[in-house]
Amino acid sequence: MVNPTEGISVLIGDTRLTILKGDITTQKVDAIVNAANSRLAGGGGVDGAIHRRGGPQIMEECRKIAAEQGGCPTGQAVVTSAGRLPAKYVIHAVGPIWHGGNRGEPDLLASAYRNSLRCAVDKGARTVALPSISTGAYGYPIDKAARIALSTIKQFIEENKGALDEVRCVLFSDSDFGVYETILPEVIGGQPTCTSAS
Repeated sequence: MVNPTEGISVLIGDTRLTILKGDITTQKVDAIVNAANSRLAGGGGVDGAIHRRGGPQIMEECRKIAAEQGGCPTGQAVVTSAGRLPAKYVIHAVGPIWHGGNRGEPDLLASAYRNSLRCAVDKGARTVALPSISTGAYGYPIDKAARIALSTIKQFIEENKGALDEVRCVLFSDSDFGVYETILPEVIGGQPTCTSAS
């Protein structure tokens, strides 16, 4: 079993891409990404954990955004403060519900990751932690989702050189971590190294 503060990482230019098994709500980073629903109404899984640990301020800001713009469309992301979390910002990204892959799910999932990272950079965040978006209640197969997540993150880092110091993929379960660990060398090319992260 992987220690929650240890994982594997690879450098893409000057940006470190790290895969960790752990709890995203404990990550000491500038921004964490929440796998939100389009109503920004809270929920289970990562969404519920972030709202519970972050406190009511995050939900108050989500409600304000939802009232102003009618929620957040699938594939998009919005930003709130992080409440009591050790981050500065929470980026609420809405991934697609899996319907078999023929309703634009891959493009929408890639868009959710891309827009999350864009929001982070726009806020001046240098370190970002992301969950595995859409693979919980939304049913997106983890192997397909992990490949899209890692490919999209790699492409964003390459297209935005120097914009981020570290991007962390924080996986809650051993099995999800194992899938990301297997897919990372295929997507990145080369072998990642063991690392520790605070």
